Amino acid sequence: MWRDIGAALALLLVFEGILPFANPGALRRALAAMNELSDGQLRVVGLASMLIGLLFLVIVNR
Repeated sequence: MWRDIGAALALLLVFEGILPFANPGALRRALAAMNELSDGQLRVVGLASMLIGLLFLVIVNR
């Protein structure tokens, strides 16, 4: 189980690093746009991201 969690975290870091490596300007623009959102809007984006990730996890593990 811990090995799977470690692999998942490693993949998370790989995917998180793709945008700053490939296009740092786009990352800066995206972060600036996120800074303009209200707390409620950010919560909705975070919830949507978690639900999409959970759905993807369920589909992959079928």
